[in-house]
Amino acid sequence: MIDRATVDKIMDAVNIVDVVGEFVNLRKSGVNYKGLCPFHDDKTPSFMVSPARQICKCFSCGEGGNAINFLMKHEQITYPEALRWLAKKYNIEIQERELSDDEKREQSERESMFVVNEWACEYFHNILKNDVDGIAIGKQYFRSRGIRDDIIEKFKLGFALTKRDALANEAKRKGYKEEFLVKTGLCYERNADNANSQEPTAKSQQPRANSQLIDRFAGRAIFPWLNVSGKVVAFGGRKLDAATKGVQQKYVNSPDSEIYHKERELYGIYQAKKAIVKEDCVYMVEGYTDVIAMHQCGLENVVANSGTALSNYQIRLLHRFTPNIVLLYDGDEAGIHAAMRGTDMLLQEGMNVKVLLLPDGDDPDSFSRKHTAQQFKEYIEQHQTDFIEFKTDLLLKNVKDPIKRAEAINNIVRSVSVIPDPIVRATYITECSRRLDVEERTLITQTNKFIAGDKEEQRKIAEREANGQEPTANGQQLIANFGLHTQQEQASEVERLLIQNVIRHGEEVIFEDLETDDGGTVNLSVAQYVDFDLSSDGLTFSTPLYNTILKEAVEHSTEPGFKAANYFLQHPDPAISQLAATLGIDRHQLSKSFEMRSSGTTLRQRVQHLILDFRLDIVSQHLKELQQKLKAMGTNMTELKMLMEDYQETLELRNALARQRGSDVIV
Repeated sequence: MIDRATVDKIMDAVNIVDVVGEFVNLRKSGVNYKGLCPFHDDKTPSFMVSPARQICKCFSCGEGGNAINFLMKHEQITYPEALRWLAKKYNIEIQERELSDDEKREQSERESMFVVNEWACEYFHNILKNDVDGIAIGKQYFRSRGIRDDIIEKFKLGFALTKRDALANEAKRKGYKEEFLVKTGLCYERNADNANSQEPTAKSQQPRANSQLIDRFAGRAIFPWLNVSGKVVAFGGRKLDAATKGVQQKYVNSPDSEIYHKERELYGIYQAKKAIVKEDCVYMVEGYTDVIAMHQCGLENVVANSGTALSNYQIRLLHRFTPNIVLLYDGDEAGIHAAMRGTDMLLQEGMNVKVLLLPDGDDPDSFSRKHTAQQFKEYIEQHQTDFIEFKTDLLLKNVKDPIKRAEAINNIVRSVSVIPDPIVRATYITECSRRLDVEERTLITQTNKFIAGDKEEQRKIAEREANGQEPTANGQQLIANFGLHTQQEQASEVERLLIQNVIRHGEEVIFEDLETDDGGTVNLSVAQYVDFDLSSDGLTFSTPLYNTILKEAVEHSTEPGFKAANYFLQHPDPAISQLAATLGIDRHQLSKSFEMRSSGTTLRQRVQHLILDFRLDIVSQHLKELQQKLKAMGTNMTELKMLMEDYQETLELRNALARQRGSDVIV
C-alpha cells in the first residue's frame, strides 16, 4: 500500500496541464487552458484545465477532477495504478507500507503469474510471426478468416506449436517455475506412468512428483485475454478448422485462477474502453472473432463474454464506461435465449438496453465477411431495437390466445419493473401502453405488484439471514437487484451548495469569540458551524459522501495550515477528490486580479441562508407526508386529531423558517 507521505509527494509534483496535455490538445485561455473533451464527442472546446487549482472539468458532460481522477477515467485504471503512473512520470520513488508475510506471498504469486502470462503472450505471438509452422498453419488460419495483420498485432493473436510440451520446455529453459505454469493454466500435469491420461477440466494444483507438464493450448490459434488495465490474465485457444470435425468443444480457455475469473472479465475490454467512452455505447457480442470482425469494420466499442453467461460483475464493469449497451447476438435459439436473459440483468443494473439479432443464423464474424464495413455499420444502426420492441416481436408475434398474450405482456412488464430509475420506468410504461394497447393504469398496477413482491421477498431474505440461514442463489441475486430500488435520494441543490462551501471554505472562521457555557470563548469555522447547527437537531445530509466530507473537514479544521479545498482535491478516495474538483471550479474563471473575494460576513450570511433552506426543505417534505396521511386517514377521530395537531405545528415551523429566510438575520 502506498503511504500517505508518498501520495502527498506525488500530488505536490503533479502539473495537471502536463498530465492532461499528454491526451488532450490544450490551448491557453486566460489563466486556464481549454481543449476538446476526451470523454464525449466534443465539437467545441469545453474541457477546461486550471493550473492554479490543479483540476479539470468539462462544462458540457460534467466530467472532471484532479490529475488522478482524469487518469482513472481516461485510462480506466485504479487509484494505485494512477498514482504509480504519476510517480513514474515525475521520477518519484514509491514508498509502500510493509506487507505481512501472507500479503507478500500472495502479491508475489500474483505478480509471478502476470509475468508468466506476459511471456506466454509474446511467445505465442512470436511463433505466429516468425516460426515456420506458425506462419504456415497459424497465420494461414487467421488469413482464412479475413483477419488483417494490424488486427493480429492489436489483439496480440498467436499460435501454439503442436508439440505437447513445447511451451513448457521453453518456459523452463527461460527460468519460469513449473508452479506458475500450472497455476496460470498454461500447462497441466500428466502422470508420467499414464501417458494416455486426458486433459483435465478442473483447475490444476501445484506440480506433483512423477508428473510431466503438458501444454494446454498445443496446436491451437491463441486469443489472449487482457483485463481493463492491459494485463494478460488468460488465453483462449481454438482448434483449427481442419481439426474441428466431430469436435464439440472447439475452444479451450484458461481455468479460473488467482488472476482470472471468467465471470469478471470481458474479451476485448482493453482494446475497446476508449471507444466505448467516446461513443457512449458498447456492443456486446458472443465470441472472440465477433469482436475482431467488428474492429476490422471500424466499430471498436465492442466486447464479448465468450461462452459464459452474462454476470453482474461484467455489467458493472461496462457501466463504468457507459450506461448504453446493444446486445448483438446470433438470430438462433441460443442467441435469443442469451438476449432474453441478458436484457433483465442489464436493466436491473440501470443500463439502457437495445437488441439486434442478425439474420439467417449469422454472427458478427460471418455477417461482416458477406458485407462491406459500411453496410455492416448501416445495418447495425438501422436494425437495433429497444428491449420492449424486441420482446414484443418475440413473445407476441402471431399470438392469438388471450392467456398466452397475457403471459407475454406480464413478461415485458416484469422487465420494466426492474428498472431502478422511476422516470425511465414510467416512460417505458407509457411506451408499453401504446405498443401493447393496454391501459397505462393497468400496467402501472402490475408493475407495482412486481416491485412490491421483490420487496417482500427481500424482507423474507433479511429475516432468514437474521436467523442465521444462508440465502439461496436466487435470494443473493435479489439482494443485489433490490438495492437499486432502494437507493438513497439524490442530494438536493441546497445540500450540494452547503457541501460546496464546506469544500471551498471549510477552514475559514465565520464566528469569532462566541461565548460557551463555561464562560470561555470559541471560534467556529464553516465546517464546524454547519456540523454544530445540523447535529443540534440530529440532522444529516441525505448523501453519505457529504457526511463523510463534513466529518473530515471538522476533524482537520483546527490543524495548522489546513486548507479544505487542497485536502479534498488530494483525497485518497477518488469519489471525494472528484466531487471536490467538480464543486470547486466554476464555469467562468476570472483572473486572480478580478476575483471577488467574499468577506467573512458575506460568507457567514451565505452559509446561514443555506442551512435555513436545508431545514426548510426538510420541514416542507414532512408537511407533504402529513398531507398524504390526512388524505388517507379513516374515521378514527383520535388519530385524526393528533395528525392535525402535528400538521399545524409543522406548518407554523415552516412559516417561521420562511420568514427567517426572507431576512438577513445575523446571530
